[in-house]
Amino acid sequence: MDVALTQASDAGFGIYVHWPFCAAKCPYCDFNSHVRHQQVDQARFAAAFERELNHFAEMTQGKVVQSVFLGGGTPSLMEPATVERVLTAISDRWSMDSNVEISLEANPTSVEAERFKGYRAAGVNRVSLGVQSLHDADLKLLGRLHDAATARRAIETARATFPRLSFDLIYARPNQTLAQWEAELKDAIALAADHLSLYQLTIEEGTPFYTLYHGGKLTMPDQDLGAEFYELTQKVTEAEGLPAYEVSNHAKPGAECRHNLVYWRYGDYVGVGPGAHGRLSVGVNRMATSVERHPETWLEAVEQNGHGMIEFSGLNEEEQGDEFLLMGLRLTEGIDLKRYEAFAHRSVDPKRLNDLLEHGMVEELGENRVRATREGFFVLDAVVADLAA
Repeated sequence: MDVALTQASDAGFGIYVHWPFCAAKCPYCDFNSHVRHQQVDQARFAAAFERELNHFAEMTQGKVVQSVFLGGGTPSLMEPATVERVLTAISDRWSMDSNVEISLEANPTSVEAERFKGYRAAGVNRVSLGVQSLHDADLKLLGRLHDAATARRAIETARATFPRLSFDLIYARPNQTLAQWEAELKDAIALAADHLSLYQLTIEEGTPFYTLYHGGKLTMPDQDLGAEFYELTQKVTEAEGLPAYEVSNHAKPGAECRHNLVYWRYGDYVGVGPGAHGRLSVGVNRMATSVERHPETWLEAVEQNGHGMIEFSGLNEEEQGDEFLLMGLRLTEGIDLKRYEAFAHRSVDPKRLNDLLEHGMVEELGENRVRATREGFFVLDAVVADLAA
Protein backbone atom coordinates (compact mmCIF):
# COMPACT_ATOMS: atom_id res chain seq x y z
CA MET A 1 0.00 0.00 0.00
CA ASP A 2 1.08 3.60 -0.62
CA VAL A 3 2.92 5.10 2.39
CA ALA A 4 0.39 7.94 2.74
CA LEU A 5 -2.54 5.53 2.76
CA THR A 6 -0.82 3.36 5.36
CA GLN A 7 -0.33 6.45 7.53
CA ALA A 8 -3.98 7.41 7.07
CA SER A 9 -4.93 3.98 8.32
CA ASP A 10 -2.59 4.36 11.30
CA ALA A 11 -4.41 7.58 12.26
CA GLY A 12 -7.50 5.53 13.08
CA PHE A 13 -10.84 4.57 11.57
CA GLY A 14 -14.17 6.04 12.61
CA ILE A 15 -17.79 6.05 11.56
CA TYR A 16 -19.95 9.18 11.53
CA VAL A 17 -23.76 8.82 11.51
CA HIS A 18 -25.76 11.96 10.74
CA TRP A 19 -29.23 12.36 12.22
CA PRO A 20 -30.55 15.44 10.35
CA PHE A 21 -33.55 16.48 12.44
CA CYS A 22 -33.89 19.21 15.08
CA ALA A 23 -36.78 20.50 17.13
CA ALA A 24 -35.92 24.04 15.94
CA LYS A 25 -33.31 25.69 13.72
CA CYS A 26 -30.90 27.94 15.64
CA PRO A 27 -30.30 31.35 13.99
CA TYR A 28 -26.50 30.92 13.89
CA CYS A 29 -26.50 27.34 12.54
CA ASP A 30 -25.50 26.44 8.98
CA PHE A 31 -25.33 22.67 9.57
CA ASN A 32 -27.42 20.24 7.56
CA SER A 33 -30.33 20.17 10.01
CA HIS A 34 -34.05 20.13 9.33
CA VAL A 35 -37.24 20.70 11.30
CA ARG A 36 -40.17 18.35 10.70
CA HIS A 37 -43.57 19.13 12.19
CA GLN A 38 -44.78 15.60 11.65
CA GLN A 39 -43.33 12.58 13.39
CA VAL A 40 -40.26 11.10 11.69
CA ASP A 41 -40.54 7.43 10.73
CA GLN A 42 -37.54 6.31 12.77
CA ALA A 43 -37.87 2.64 11.89
CA ARG A 44 -37.66 3.51 8.20
CA PHE A 45 -34.61 5.72 8.73
CA ALA A 46 -32.94 3.05 10.89
CA ALA A 47 -33.39 0.52 8.08
CA ALA A 48 -31.84 3.00 5.64
CA PHE A 49 -28.84 3.53 7.93
CA GLU A 50 -28.39 -0.24 8.03
CA ARG A 51 -28.38 -0.44 4.24
CA GLU A 52 -25.96 2.44 3.75
CA LEU A 53 -23.63 1.08 6.43
CA ASN A 54 -23.64 -2.21 4.56
CA HIS A 55 -22.60 -0.42 1.36
CA PHE A 56 -19.61 1.20 3.05
CA ALA A 57 -18.66 -1.98 4.92
CA GLU A 58 -18.14 -3.77 1.62
CA MET A 59 -15.42 -1.28 0.61
CA THR A 60 -13.71 -1.09 4.02
CA GLN A 61 -13.32 -4.76 4.90
CA GLY A 62 -10.72 -5.50 7.53
CA LYS A 63 -10.99 -2.09 9.21
CA VAL A 64 -11.25 -1.90 12.99
CA VAL A 65 -13.58 0.80 14.33
CA GLN A 66 -11.98 3.01 16.98
CA SER A 67 -14.85 5.50 17.19
CA VAL A 68 -18.48 6.07 16.29
CA PHE A 69 -20.05 9.52 16.40
CA LEU A 70 -23.80 10.11 16.22
CA GLY A 71 -24.08 13.75 15.18
CA GLY A 72 -26.59 16.09 13.66
CA GLY A 73 -29.03 17.64 13.83
CA THR A 74 -30.10 16.43 17.25
CA PRO A 75 -29.34 12.71 17.65
CA SER A 76 -30.94 12.74 21.10
CA LEU A 77 -34.26 12.99 19.27
CA MET A 78 -33.62 9.40 18.20
CA GLU A 79 -35.34 6.72 20.22
CA PRO A 80 -32.90 4.48 22.10
CA ALA A 81 -34.14 1.59 19.96
CA THR A 82 -33.08 3.51 16.83
CA VAL A 83 -29.63 4.14 18.27
CA GLU A 84 -29.36 0.46 19.20
CA ARG A 85 -30.22 -0.62 15.65
CA VAL A 86 -27.56 1.67 14.19
CA LEU A 87 -24.86 0.58 16.64
CA THR A 88 -25.75 -3.10 16.16
CA ALA A 89 -25.49 -2.62 12.40
CA ILE A 90 -21.99 -1.20 12.84
CA SER A 91 -20.77 -3.94 15.19
CA ASP A 92 -22.24 -6.61 12.87
CA ARG A 93 -20.28 -5.26 9.88
CA TRP A 94 -16.91 -4.24 11.36
CA SER A 95 -14.57 -5.38 14.10
CA MET A 96 -14.77 -3.03 17.07
CA ASP A 97 -11.76 -1.87 19.05
CA SER A 98 -11.90 -3.01 22.67
CA ASN A 99 -11.78 0.66 23.75
CA VAL A 100 -14.12 1.97 21.07
CA GLU A 101 -15.49 5.47 21.75
CA ILE A 102 -19.20 5.83 20.94
CA SER A 103 -20.39 9.44 21.16
CA LEU A 104 -23.84 10.94 20.86
CA GLU A 105 -24.72 14.63 20.57
CA ALA A 106 -27.64 15.75 22.71
CA ASN A 107 -29.53 18.92 23.45
CA PRO A 108 -30.52 19.64 27.05
CA THR A 109 -34.17 19.86 26.03
CA SER A 110 -34.15 16.24 24.84
CA VAL A 111 -32.53 14.88 27.99
CA GLU A 112 -34.51 12.44 30.04
CA ALA A 113 -32.95 10.07 32.55
CA GLU A 114 -34.70 7.03 31.09
CA ARG A 115 -33.77 7.97 27.52
CA PHE A 116 -30.13 8.42 28.55
CA LYS A 117 -30.19 5.03 30.26
CA GLY A 118 -31.48 3.60 27.00
CA TYR A 119 -28.58 5.14 25.03
CA ARG A 120 -26.11 3.81 27.57
CA ALA A 121 -27.62 0.34 27.31
CA ALA A 122 -27.35 0.57 23.51
CA GLY A 123 -23.59 1.13 23.82
CA VAL A 124 -23.10 4.90 23.92
CA ASN A 125 -20.22 5.71 26.28
CA ARG A 126 -19.70 9.41 25.62
CA VAL A 127 -22.23 12.23 25.29
CA SER A 128 -21.72 15.75 23.97
CA LEU A 129 -24.29 18.28 25.20
CA GLY A 130 -25.17 21.39 23.19
CA VAL A 131 -25.39 23.74 26.18
CA GLN A 132 -24.02 26.87 24.36
CA SER A 133 -24.53 29.24 27.31
CA LEU A 134 -25.21 29.21 31.04
CA HIS A 135 -27.23 32.46 30.89
CA ASP A 136 -30.92 32.57 30.02
CA ALA A 137 -30.80 35.84 28.05
CA ASP A 138 -28.04 34.56 25.80
CA LEU A 139 -29.76 31.21 25.32
CA LYS A 140 -32.81 33.11 24.10
CA LEU A 141 -30.66 35.20 21.74
CA LEU A 142 -29.08 32.03 20.36
CA GLY A 143 -32.50 30.52 19.71
CA ARG A 144 -32.02 27.65 22.14
CA LEU A 145 -35.09 25.89 23.54
CA HIS A 146 -33.64 25.24 27.00
CA ASP A 147 -32.82 27.52 29.91
CA ALA A 148 -29.72 27.48 32.09
CA ALA A 149 -31.34 25.43 34.85
CA THR A 150 -32.32 22.75 32.33
CA ALA A 151 -28.76 22.69 31.01
CA ARG A 152 -27.34 22.19 34.48
CA ARG A 153 -29.74 19.31 35.15
CA ALA A 154 -28.81 17.73 31.83
CA ILE A 155 -25.12 17.91 32.71
CA GLU A 156 -25.80 16.23 36.05
CA THR A 157 -27.87 13.50 34.37
CA ALA A 158 -25.19 12.88 31.76
CA ARG A 159 -22.40 12.71 34.34
CA ALA A 160 -24.37 10.14 36.30
CA THR A 161 -25.08 8.02 33.20
CA PHE A 162 -22.05 8.03 30.90
CA PRO A 163 -18.35 7.35 31.51
CA ARG A 164 -17.40 10.41 29.47
CA LEU A 165 -19.05 13.80 28.97
CA SER A 166 -18.39 16.95 26.97
CA PHE A 167 -20.48 20.04 26.47
CA ASP A 168 -20.33 23.00 24.09
CA LEU A 169 -20.31 26.71 24.86
CA ILE A 170 -20.34 29.64 22.44
CA TYR A 171 -18.46 32.80 23.39
CA ALA A 172 -17.74 36.25 21.93
CA ARG A 173 -21.49 36.70 21.79
CA PRO A 174 -23.15 40.07 21.04
CA ASN A 175 -22.56 42.50 23.93
CA GLN A 176 -20.69 39.91 26.00
CA THR A 177 -17.79 41.27 28.05
CA LEU A 178 -14.51 39.52 28.85
CA ALA A 179 -15.37 39.55 32.56
CA GLN A 180 -18.73 37.90 31.89
CA TRP A 181 -17.13 35.20 29.78
CA GLU A 182 -14.41 34.51 32.36
CA ALA A 183 -17.02 33.99 35.08
CA GLU A 184 -19.17 31.80 32.85
CA LEU A 185 -16.19 29.73 31.72
CA LYS A 186 -15.05 29.08 35.29
CA ASP A 187 -18.63 28.08 36.15
CA ALA A 188 -18.62 25.67 33.19
CA ILE A 189 -15.30 24.13 34.19
CA ALA A 190 -16.70 23.46 37.66
CA LEU A 191 -19.56 21.56 36.02
CA ALA A 192 -17.42 19.79 33.42
CA ALA A 193 -16.11 16.26 33.54
CA ASP A 194 -12.97 16.12 31.38
CA HIS A 195 -13.77 17.82 28.06
CA LEU A 196 -15.20 21.12 26.79
CA SER A 197 -15.79 22.44 23.27
CA LEU A 198 -15.58 26.24 23.23
CA TYR A 199 -16.44 28.03 20.00
CA GLN A 200 -16.29 31.69 19.05
CA LEU A 201 -19.60 32.77 17.55
CA THR A 202 -19.18 33.18 13.80
CA ILE A 203 -21.58 34.67 11.29
CA GLU A 204 -22.31 32.08 8.60
CA GLU A 205 -23.85 32.97 5.26
CA GLY A 206 -27.43 31.83 4.81
CA THR A 207 -28.33 32.03 8.49
CA PRO A 208 -30.71 34.52 10.17
CA PHE A 209 -27.74 35.93 12.11
CA TYR A 210 -26.03 36.70 8.80
CA THR A 211 -29.04 38.75 7.69
CA LEU A 212 -29.25 40.57 11.03
CA TYR A 213 -25.51 41.27 11.13
CA HIS A 214 -25.33 42.68 7.62
CA GLY A 215 -28.50 44.67 8.29
CA GLY A 216 -26.82 46.38 11.24
CA LYS A 217 -29.12 44.71 13.77
CA LEU A 218 -26.55 42.44 15.40
CA THR A 219 -23.31 43.76 16.87
CA MET A 220 -20.33 41.42 17.05
CA PRO A 221 -16.95 41.84 18.78
CA ASP A 222 -14.28 43.26 16.47
CA GLN A 223 -11.22 41.22 15.50
CA ASP A 224 -9.05 42.54 18.34
CA LEU A 225 -11.68 41.83 20.98
CA GLY A 226 -12.24 38.40 19.46
CA ALA A 227 -8.53 37.71 19.92
CA GLU A 228 -8.79 38.78 23.56
CA PHE A 229 -11.69 36.37 24.09
CA TYR A 230 -9.58 33.57 22.61
CA GLU A 231 -6.53 34.40 24.73
CA LEU A 232 -8.65 34.56 27.87
CA THR A 233 -10.17 31.18 27.04
CA GLN A 234 -6.72 29.59 26.71
CA LYS A 235 -5.48 31.18 29.92
CA VAL A 236 -8.44 30.06 32.04
CA THR A 237 -8.68 26.52 30.67
CA GLU A 238 -4.93 25.91 31.01
CA ALA A 239 -4.99 27.13 34.61
CA GLU A 240 -7.89 24.76 35.36
CA GLY A 241 -6.29 21.67 33.79
CA LEU A 242 -8.30 21.64 30.54
CA PRO A 243 -5.78 22.90 27.97
CA ALA A 244 -6.62 23.15 24.28
CA TYR A 245 -5.60 20.17 22.20
CA GLU A 246 -7.30 21.67 19.12
CA VAL A 247 -8.37 25.20 18.18
CA SER A 248 -11.75 24.93 19.95
CA ASN A 249 -11.48 21.77 22.04
CA HIS A 250 -10.13 21.38 25.56
CA ALA A 251 -9.54 18.27 27.62
CA LYS A 252 -7.68 16.73 30.47
CA PRO A 253 -4.73 14.73 29.07
CA GLY A 254 -6.07 11.44 27.74
CA ALA A 255 -9.68 12.65 27.51
CA GLU A 256 -9.50 14.04 23.98
CA CYS A 257 -12.37 13.15 21.63
CA ARG A 258 -10.98 10.13 19.78
CA HIS A 259 -13.40 10.48 16.91
CA ASN A 260 -12.42 14.04 16.12
CA LEU A 261 -8.75 13.06 16.37
CA VAL A 262 -9.36 10.69 13.47
CA TYR A 263 -10.44 13.71 11.39
CA TRP A 264 -7.64 16.02 12.49
CA ARG A 265 -4.95 13.35 12.14
CA TYR A 266 -6.30 12.70 8.64
CA GLY A 267 -7.40 9.15 9.22
CA ASP A 268 -10.10 7.20 7.41
CA TYR A 269 -13.76 7.58 8.28
CA VAL A 270 -17.12 6.51 6.88
CA GLY A 271 -19.90 9.09 6.76
CA VAL A 272 -23.49 7.84 6.55
CA GLY A 273 -26.80 9.66 6.69
CA PRO A 274 -28.04 12.81 4.96
CA GLY A 275 -25.20 15.21 4.12
CA ALA A 276 -22.43 13.11 5.68
CA HIS A 277 -18.89 13.22 4.27
CA GLY A 278 -16.12 10.65 4.45
CA ARG A 279 -12.48 9.96 3.59
CA LEU A 280 -11.52 6.41 2.69
CA SER A 281 -8.39 4.60 1.55
CA VAL A 282 -9.60 2.24 -1.19
CA GLY A 283 -6.91 0.24 -2.92
CA VAL A 284 -4.14 2.71 -3.78
CA ASN A 285 -6.51 5.70 -3.78
CA ARG A 286 -7.76 8.10 -1.12
CA MET A 287 -11.41 8.79 -1.81
CA ALA A 288 -13.73 11.63 -0.85
CA THR A 289 -17.35 10.64 -0.27
CA SER A 290 -20.45 12.71 0.29
CA VAL A 291 -24.09 11.80 0.67
CA GLU A 292 -27.33 13.45 -0.46
CA ARG A 293 -28.21 16.27 1.98
CA HIS A 294 -32.03 16.29 1.90
CA PRO A 295 -33.33 13.69 4.38
CA GLU A 296 -36.30 12.33 2.45
CA THR A 297 -34.41 12.37 -0.86
CA TRP A 298 -31.56 10.46 0.83
CA LEU A 299 -34.04 8.00 2.30
CA GLU A 300 -35.56 7.21 -1.09
CA ALA A 301 -32.13 6.89 -2.71
CA VAL A 302 -30.95 4.41 -0.08
CA GLU A 303 -34.13 2.35 -0.43
CA GLN A 304 -33.66 2.22 -4.19
CA ASN A 305 -29.87 1.94 -4.51
CA GLY A 306 -28.54 0.79 -1.15
CA HIS A 307 -26.81 4.13 -0.53
CA GLY A 308 -27.32 7.87 -0.97
CA MET A 309 -23.83 8.76 -2.21
CA ILE A 310 -23.55 11.67 -4.62
CA GLU A 311 -19.73 11.84 -4.61
CA PHE A 312 -17.09 9.12 -4.69
CA SER A 313 -13.97 10.66 -6.15
CA GLY A 314 -10.24 10.26 -5.80
CA LEU A 315 -8.19 13.06 -4.23
CA ASN A 316 -5.03 14.07 -6.06
CA GLU A 317 -1.71 14.61 -4.30
CA GLU A 318 -2.18 18.36 -3.95
CA GLU A 319 -5.67 17.97 -2.46
CA GLN A 320 -4.45 15.37 0.03
CA GLY A 321 -1.54 17.57 1.09
CA ASP A 322 -3.79 20.61 1.52
CA GLU A 323 -6.34 18.68 3.57
CA PHE A 324 -3.64 17.15 5.74
CA LEU A 325 -2.25 20.60 6.55
CA LEU A 326 -5.66 22.17 7.15
CA MET A 327 -6.74 19.41 9.54
CA GLY A 328 -3.46 18.68 11.29
CA LEU A 329 -2.48 22.26 12.03
CA ARG A 330 -5.63 22.64 14.11
CA LEU A 331 -4.01 20.36 16.68
CA THR A 332 -1.58 21.54 19.35
CA GLU A 333 0.40 18.36 18.66
CA GLY A 334 1.03 19.75 15.18
CA ILE A 335 1.98 17.75 12.09
CA ASP A 336 4.77 15.49 10.91
CA LEU A 337 6.22 17.05 7.76
CA LYS A 338 7.20 13.59 6.52
CA ARG A 339 3.53 12.66 6.51
CA TYR A 340 2.81 15.76 4.46
CA GLU A 341 5.46 14.67 1.97
CA ALA A 342 3.89 11.22 1.78
CA PHE A 343 0.50 12.70 0.88
CA ALA A 344 1.60 15.59 -1.32
CA HIS A 345 4.64 13.85 -2.86
CA ARG A 346 6.72 16.97 -2.30
CA SER A 347 8.33 18.86 0.55
CA VAL A 348 7.29 22.10 2.19
CA ASP A 349 9.24 25.05 0.76
CA PRO A 350 12.03 25.73 3.33
CA LYS A 351 11.95 29.47 2.65
CA ARG A 352 8.21 29.71 3.31
CA LEU A 353 8.54 27.58 6.44
CA ASN A 354 11.36 29.74 7.76
CA ASP A 355 9.35 32.89 7.06
CA LEU A 356 6.42 31.52 9.08
CA LEU A 357 8.80 30.54 11.89
CA GLU A 358 10.39 34.00 11.95
CA HIS A 359 6.99 35.71 12.07
CA GLY A 360 5.80 33.47 14.92
CA MET A 361 3.00 31.82 12.95
CA VAL A 362 4.37 28.29 13.47
CA GLU A 363 6.89 26.72 15.79
CA GLU A 364 9.05 23.60 15.63
CA LEU A 365 8.44 20.61 17.90
CA GLY A 366 11.61 18.72 17.15
CA GLU A 367 12.83 17.34 13.87
CA ASN A 368 10.23 17.34 11.05
CA ARG A 369 7.37 18.44 13.34
CA VAL A 370 5.72 21.85 13.42
CA ARG A 371 2.55 23.35 14.82
CA ALA A 372 0.65 26.61 14.51
CA THR A 373 1.16 29.10 17.30
CA ARG A 374 -1.76 30.92 18.91
CA GLU A 375 -1.09 33.80 16.54
CA GLY A 376 -1.09 31.34 13.66
CA PHE A 377 -4.47 29.92 14.67
CA PHE A 378 -6.09 33.29 13.91
CA VAL A 379 -4.87 33.16 10.29
CA LEU A 380 -4.75 29.39 9.86
CA ASP A 381 -6.02 29.44 6.28
CA ALA A 382 -3.18 31.79 5.32
CA VAL A 383 -0.61 29.61 7.15
CA VAL A 384 -1.85 26.53 5.29
CA ALA A 385 -1.77 28.41 1.98
CA ASP A 386 1.84 29.45 2.59
CA LEU A 387 2.98 25.93 3.49
CA ALA A 388 1.10 24.36 0.58
CA ALA A 389 2.38 26.85 -2.04
